[in-house]
Amino acid sequence: YARPDVARRDIIKALENYKTLSWKYDRFVFNDGRFKDLVNLEGTIPISYKGNPYNIPICIWLMDTHPNNAPMCFVKPTPDMQIKVSMYVDHNGKIYLPYLHDWNPASSELCGLILVMICAFGEHPPVFSKPRTADVQPPYPTQPQHSAFMPMPGAGGNYPPYPSMIPHQPMPLGVTGSNATNFSLPYSTENNPPYPTFPSTLTTPQTPSSNSSTITEEHIRASLLTAVQDKLMQKLNEYFGQSRAELDILEQTSVELNQGKIKLQELIDKLNKEKGDLERNIDLLKERDAELEKAINELGEQGEVDVDEAVTTTTPLYKQILNAYAEEAAIEDTIYYMGEALRRGVIDLD
Repeated sequence: YARPDVARRDIIKALENYKTLSWKYDRFVFNDGRFKDLVNLEGTIPISYKGNPYNIPICIWLMDTHPNNAPMCFVKPTPDMQIKVSMYVDHNGKIYLPYLHDWNPASSELCGLILVMICAFGEHPPVFSKPRTADVQPPYPTQPQHSAFMPMPGAGGNYPPYPSMIPHQPMPLGVTGSNATNFSLPYSTENNPPYPTFPSTLTTPQTPSSNSSTITEEHIRASLLTAVQDKLMQKLNEYFGQSRAELDILEQTSVELNQGKIKLQELIDKLNKEKGDLERNIDLLKERDAELEKAINELGEQGEVDVDEAVTTTTPLYKQILNAYAEEAAIEDTIYYMGEALRRGVIDLD
């Protein structure tokens, strides 16, 4: 096992709380033919159905990755029992529960799983007694058959696909009294295929004689337990419904917040990029401003500049050429402006 210490503590705690269970190391064969040696817990768990206690035979296989993956759970009827298909159990006896589907390695454990089984089977018993040719007992009122099942927990490995989960299926709270006696489960006319033989654990109870009409303390206790069970079931259903609605709202809010976070991050990245560009432009402008200030100060220190001194030549010959060109340009400008003045009548020929 990947985490043997955790698995050992979980098994020991379950065995201490449910004395009717025992463990053994056995070989489990998967649907594809593969097999593994796994620990399994076998035995019975107590349930209360319509105020009467029963013991349900089960088998829990722990994956070698326990508790990272949910266990595989089965109902193992005795030869005189038959599986009753419901939302929690398929025709092969495999158990489907919300607890398995939502298995959490950090918080889920075997004791909690068994308690959920007790609650679920207290409302929908997974097995019933096969019809007998003699001494037929009257059956309990038949329960409606369910065509949908709970989904398979995410336990890893190659398992067959499982049907979709019924939304918000209420889960009853069972009674686990230690002094509960064994009763045979109700008969039925269903003809489902029998499950492999399991050591007989359900026996016919010692029922009180039919002619006794005295209300005993045990009857009062059973009535009170049933009333408490109904009250707890109602509160539990309300709690589950409210929690599911709140969880849906929180999940939707989480999705919206994550989308908003992505958009905000994109805006922040864009603003950071623009901020970097602006800081570089500011530094460049400061450099240019400093250069202009320096040039202005230098020009202020130089005073007025003589135009004739500002233009110089490298050789005397070039200076003569420059002076001759300047004189020619001055003569041309003088002739041009005198002609313009004459044309406009500013001066006359005299």
